[in-house]
Amino acid sequence: MSHRADRVVVVGAGVVGTTAAWVAARDRLAEEVVLVDPEPGSGASWVAGGMLAPITEAWPGERALLELGAASLARWPAFAAAVEDASGRSVGLRRAGTLAVVVDAADREDLDRIVEHLRAWGRDPERLTGRETRRREPALGPAVRAGLAVPDDLAVDNRLLLAALREAAARAGVVVRSEPVARVVESGGAVSGVELGSGEVLGARRVVVAAGAWSAALHPALDGLVRPVKGEILRVRARPGSLPPPTWTVRAAVAGRAVYAVPRDGGRLVLGATQYEVGFDADVTVGGVRDLLADTERVLPGIADYALEESAASFRPGTADNLPVLGAVPGAPEGLLACFGHGRNGFLLTALTADVVGELLAGRPMPDESRAASAHRLATLEVSP
Repeated sequence: MSHRADRVVVVGAGVVGTTAAWVAARDRLAEEVVLVDPEPGSGASWVAGGMLAPITEAWPGERALLELGAASLARWPAFAAAVEDASGRSVGLRRAGTLAVVVDAADREDLDRIVEHLRAWGRDPERLTGRETRRREPALGPAVRAGLAVPDDLAVDNRLLLAALREAAARAGVVVRSEPVARVVESGGAVSGVELGSGEVLGARRVVVAAGAWSAALHPALDGLVRPVKGEILRVRARPGSLPPPTWTVRAAVAGRAVYAVPRDGGRLVLGATQYEVGFDADVTVGGVRDLLADTERVLPGIADYALEESAASFRPGTADNLPVLGAVPGAPEGLLACFGHGRNGFLLTALTADVVGELLAGRPMPDESRAASAHRLATLEVSP
């Protein structure tokens, strides 16, 4: 066993885990911080749109998630600036806002219901007619019948952010081990380290589990708390002579299916996202690609002329109530901190999660705004198999 009296091991090097490791090292919350992942920066964080849009993610019955997202969105400009300062790299933060649009009467009724709930929760997005929506964003097509404008929403380039976080973590002294983790090891009711795929036990008295949809396999106390929810994305690029991509992030409902288009530099768009409960099936399906392209073309007709650069699939970490799992899990050994289950809001909630991890590793309470995601609620919550 590799021993160290004050080592923190973070399992999972996606956006959440890399952020956790950087914060722990930056704030000197341990003598050594080790980040372990067989493929750092891959998984759901690599296959993501990077929307920071709690209002347009809102759904009746999910007020706690809306408030979590709003609290994290407020932290994002400072978080982005801190990462850029620490890494010397851009994270690609965009401030153009979000347009949520619909193309048929049934989806417009759903939009009206969402607006009613938002207003009841003290939020008042700007309701637009189809003509007003197209005036805001000329890339939208004539099928758009209504929309919501949320100019305060942000978006981030997921891959630029991952690269910047890796650099910031390295500069802060984080040690990266590109190896699989078999399990969290305990002794006498407390964490004693993690067992790597090679059989080596890496000693630690605190372990942050941030392995996304794979987190449940790392300790029996985590079993059933998170499940994989498959999503597919496409990355497309405007060609010479193509209509320009939108400047706003566009979220749409097309015949009940959700689709989004998130701008990137260089005339590129990230299109997503299908959603399937199929376990860890990583294939990109023909049907998924067909639906994403057809639905996006209804909203943004100009993409028919774009180049298709990439298709990919990965797994969002889903929980029973769609809230992340943060902190000490009931029944888990002392020193095990959960940091998973962010679902479709991984990038949005990263800024708030950074504060949560910092406080917990320092032995302080979670920020008040994050209490809805506390792992203590799990005594009565379980993900269905």
